[in-house]
Amino acid sequence: QVQLVESGGGLVQAGGSLRLSCAASGVIFSVSVMGWYRQAPGKQRELVATITSGGSTDYTHSLKGRFTISRDNAKNTVYLQMNSLKPEDTAVYYCNADRVATPLGIRYDNWGQGTQVTVSS
Repeated sequence: QVQLVESGGGLVQAGGSLRLSCAASGVIFSVSVMGWYRQAPGKQRELVATITSGGSTDYTHSLKGRFTISRDNAKNTVYLQMNSLKPEDTAVYYCNADRVATPLGIRYDNWGQGTQVTVSS
């Protein structure tokens, strides 16, 4: 079983920074793609950024330049550095790990429980 545990959320003033972490646990051989999504109140969940095991990244265009995704393959951990935060970045941020290779086979589309990020004006 694959478990994702996020940390690093919290309350920050506009213009501040936060760094989110998400560690995948269990017996894991590899994780193909890891990413971050967010869901603001009353809105649909949206992509923030993804990163492959080879380091290729993809960002929602509006966030590129302020947010940076990275990962440590040896630790099966993905990070999201968020700078120049704005009140509209307030949301629950979810970690995703897709195509996780385990002894029981490939596990697709695994989600963490989410971590709250609140940006005050």
